[in-house]
Amino acid sequence: MLDQTSLHDTFTAHFGHQPSQLCHAPGRVNLIGEHTDYNGGFVFPAAINFGTWIAASARDDRQVHAVAVDLAEQENTFALDNIEFDHQQSWANYVRGVIKMLQQDYPQISGVNLMITGNVPQGAGLSSSASFEIALLKTFKQLFGLSLEGVQAALLGQKAENDFVGCSCGIMDQLVSALGGKGQAMLLDCEALTFEHTALPDDLAIVIINSNVKRGLVDSEYNTRRQQCEAAAAILQVPSLRQADLPMLAAQQATMDDAVFRRARHIITENQRTVSMFHALQRGDIEQVSQDMAQSHASMRDDFEITVPEIDFLVEIVSQVVGSKGGVRMTGGGFGGCVVALVPKNLVEKVSDTVNNFYHDKTGLTQSIYVCSAEQGAFA
Repeated sequence: MLDQTSLHDTFTAHFGHQPSQLCHAPGRVNLIGEHTDYNGGFVFPAAINFGTWIAASARDDRQVHAVAVDLAEQENTFALDNIEFDHQQSWANYVRGVIKMLQQDYPQISGVNLMITGNVPQGAGLSSSASFEIALLKTFKQLFGLSLEGVQAALLGQKAENDFVGCSCGIMDQLVSALGGKGQAMLLDCEALTFEHTALPDDLAIVIINSNVKRGLVDSEYNTRRQQCEAAAAILQVPSLRQADLPMLAAQQATMDDAVFRRARHIITENQRTVSMFHALQRGDIEQVSQDMAQSHASMRDDFEITVPEIDFLVEIVSQVVGSKGGVRMTGGGFGGCVVALVPKNLVEKVSDTVNNFYHDKTGLTQSIYVCSAEQGAFA
């Protein structure tokens, strides 16, 4: 990751002229609301102080020259009129996909020079891909004076990832990278695409701990969970589990496979907890926040079955430090990845010490700890 000055200078050295734009978009962490997005439910992410920076200039031809600083300055070149999937350089497909989707709405764009760097930890579930997509879209907005706004940018980024890159993501990551609020978290209704922000308390830090568990099962298990949720919705005769409630689920329990029943119970109760945590933060009720996050983790462990012992251990030892003064849970798709904690700033050091002292001895793995703040989105 280069800082802004170094990025500017590296661009100038590589392309022979100064960049006309430097654009940034943040990564994100989801505070609560797991696997609810593709079920039309609620999520509660915050944009964080890790992200993607792009230095750029417009060209007078139809060529795109993109350089990935953090990948030994790999260069990828293609024509706007012939954008195809690149099987050699996977990172370039985010550039290609975003530009291909953008051209459908803004055919007037021309070629560009791009130099890209970022510090979103890879493989940690903090959405480096959405940060990359939104930074690209912000770059094109600035270079060509496009009328592109936040929700439209988020939808274009999602479409690039779904239809070009080939990853079936929801809308949360792109939307909060585009429209997150400084010092705030965003309650997003994934069905209506409406959202509202609430302030995070000044005395709480967002602490993300990457378990560094190698995640082997994510894709196949993710698809299985999705199918189980769809099966439950079909039995309940609702378009998605967003329309279901616990009495409705209880009435059909006898007709459901036990795993399908428990998957649906997680989604229904997780939606309730996500809205509850939003309102608890609004009124400064941190004990309720703590309870909602703890119950979310238990539900992911027991009903959705996506945690692993190492993650459960991290949640346990962090919870012992923060108690009801903060909250902790697994975040992300599951089967490894990260825990997220809201930690009183005067306890951050104690949380770090506790994890450093016990996690490796218990698991043989070495964690990565990131102390984060909530930052503004690229289009906010």
